[in-house]
Amino acid sequence: MDVVYLLLLIMIANGAPVLLHYVFNKKFISPIDFNYCLPDGRPLFGHSKTWRGLAGALLLSSVAAVLLGYSMETGFLVAIYSMAGDLLSSFVKRRMGIASSGMAPLLDQVPESLLPAIMLMERFQLDIWSIIIVVSSFIVLELLLSRILYQWGIRKKPF
Repeated sequence: MDVVYLLLLIMIANGAPVLLHYVFNKKFISPIDFNYCLPDGRPLFGHSKTWRGLAGALLLSSVAAVLLGYSMETGFLVAIYSMAGDLLSSFVKRRMGIASSGMAPLLDQVPESLLPAIMLMERFQLDIWSIIIVVSSFIVLELLLSRILYQWGIRKKPF
């Protein structure tokens, strides 16, 4: 059951910024990279990575963890690692010339699910197969939910 709960917490961490963007639109946004550009002229992460999204991921994952019977710290760590993976993806995508919110299959899903699974494998009693299941399931679910959220008008793009 730990595998399912970890997957759920990763989904919550990654979904929180999307939902907060839908609810608040352009309010309370400040880019994590403060609009800093590297010498290549491209942003560090891009305008879609905001402090609001990070705070929402940390808060909602922490609350969800408690509701699932884990500590608040566990939810917080899932969100930290998931958001770190997401920022890593964004950094790599900017270096590749992919615009903010542009799609890069697997690069958009693997780091934000693999990093929390590896870092918290003892806490969630995972083996290598469980990690593969978490990452694979996240890829499929994220792509499906993204399309559904796009159809409902919550997401701007249907990845």
